[in-house]
Amino acid sequence: MTDTQDGPVRAMMDADRASAALGIEVTGSGPGTADLRMTVTDTMVNGHGLAHGGYVFLLADTAFACACNSHGPVTVAAGADITFVAPAYAGDVLRAVARERVRYGRSGVYDVTVLRGDEVVAEFRGRSRELSRRGNGPEAVSQ
Repeated sequence: MTDTQDGPVRAMMDADRASAALGIEVTGSGPGTADLRMTVTDTMVNGHGLAHGGYVFLLADTAFACACNSHGPVTVAAGADITFVAPAYAGDVLRAVARERVRYGRSGVYDVTVLRGDEVVAEFRGRSRELSRRGNGPEAVSQ
């Protein structure tokens, strides 16, 4: 992985206010890969005292976005699912490691592992789609 000071990942993350507000940091990226970090805060904990699954999903989804946008064209999620393996707690530092599995045409499949140290917290699979321009209007997904 390389530094993300330049390129499409940096540009996307510089405009990502949601991830910035949650303290998500890109620690590395490269073609089809991304490595991100987030600390679970007290405001991210649910009524059971566990990190809310939505925040774990958001971290994984952000890593997925970085990996699939690393190639340059604007790419969005066509779908995603997550399997929660172990709980996380306030104060835990979570790491999301995204890897491209396959790209075909304007679509792709990416796997993201969310870790606390060496322990797997969740496994995420995302399906991506590159956007295309139609005429002079806004970008839209072609059917």
